[in-house]
Amino acid sequence: MTRWNLVISDDTDRSVRSYLARTGGKKGDLSRFVDRAVRQAIFWETLESVWERNKGLSPDEAQTLVDEAVAQVRAGHS
Repeated sequence: MTRWNLVISDDTDRSVRSYLARTGGKKGDLSRFVDRAVRQAIFWETLESVWERNKGLSPDEAQTLVDEAVAQVRAGHS
């Protein structure tokens, strides 16, 4: 585990702690909440990047690329 020192606005702190209290939060829930939020943010940023990179592809072109990638992975794991 790694420890972070973060600076969070007072409003955000109150909102998160109130939410956790309303939902029966226990010790460690704040860390789990932040970890989940960071993972979700990375996931959505990655998706948006892929969407932007591939926005000029037709559905057929995109499917062809997916099929080729899957075939390469399967060939490497056989």
